[in-house]
Amino acid sequence: MGTVQYRVELNPLTKPTSYRLRFLPKQTAGYDELAAAVAKDTGMSIEQAMASLQSTVKNIKEMLCNGMQVTLEEALTFAPSFHGKLNSPDDPLPPISELLRVSISATRPFIQYMQQNITLERVSTEEKAPSILSAADTTLELNNVLNPNGVLRLTGSNLAFDKSKPDCGCIIESTRSGSEKQSQFAQISDTEILLVPHIPVPEYPWNNEYTLSISTQYTEHGSVRTGTYGRKLRSPMTVDLSAMGEQGMGILTGSAAIPYVSVMDCILSANERLRIQVEYNAQDDLLAFRLIDMQDGGAKGNMVPVTENGGYTLPGFAGSAVSSLQIEVNDYAALKTMIRNNYDGRLVDILDLEV
Repeated sequence: MGTVQYRVELNPLTKPTSYRLRFLPKQTAGYDELAAAVAKDTGMSIEQAMASLQSTVKNIKEMLCNGMQVTLEEALTFAPSFHGKLNSPDDPLPPISELLRVSISATRPFIQYMQQNITLERVSTEEKAPSILSAADTTLELNNVLNPNGVLRLTGSNLAFDKSKPDCGCIIESTRSGSEKQSQFAQISDTEILLVPHIPVPEYPWNNEYTLSISTQYTEHGSVRTGTYGRKLRSPMTVDLSAMGEQGMGILTGSAAIPYVSVMDCILSANERLRIQVEYNAQDDLLAFRLIDMQDGGAKGNMVPVTENGGYTLPGFAGSAVSSLQIEVNDYAALKTMIRNNYDGRLVDILDLEV
């Protein structure tokens, strides 16, 4: 019987306060580890086991491409799935790159086997582990911003790691596509890390949402411990008005293939960097948008309440080159759910508006 480690953590995004269980991986297994285990069970060479695994994955992909569902009895089920919605049955389909997904689910016998063959081991919150308390861009002096042209400062406790160890390091991961192990550090200490972020390229420009984690090993033969920052990071977005098509430019979205909000037009006298903010009002159960400048506590435009999908005009603010910004809310329900559940009621995107 094996053990699965977990830690009870405060969920900073819920009110009233709640707690969650976080799985703590002892290590990550890939093709090499799986091939070695298969070779041991079957008597094949590791090379033969590796070739068999890679062939299995290849053939599963080809079967899915031929419209089949692949069910490995007592294990996993693979099937094509679709994302998005149509406003009417006869609407043209969006591009397949936006529409198609793959669903992978464990069968009931697979889950039951795990339930019967593991024990849970709680890792004490007192046990040494990375704890990331804040992430701020030192150039823009803004929290939770992932600026490719800036330096990211992480603060917390037990953050130090040996970057020469393959299982240790700092990972920035897109919530939709790809991750990057960071390599350019100005400082690594127990309480502060300074790094020049290398950001994974998003599948779509509006997928500018990332998570950040640190993994470290405190003793030579100790377990690798991982701490994940409790808030999402977002990177600035360029909105080139001259190159924008009829669909506009997506913003204020998480991992979705279709943007929740789009910039459709802007009246401005010069290029400008500003922020667009959307807040969830729990009392009235609605969203409100406004434009704000790049300094916390600085100039702000008037709030514009939003209650459903549709077009809205956001006024500029004193000193801004922007007179107004026209947006289209494409999925009000999904946006509200994301802000309420993942952003503690307030989401901000940085926009570089270019004529």
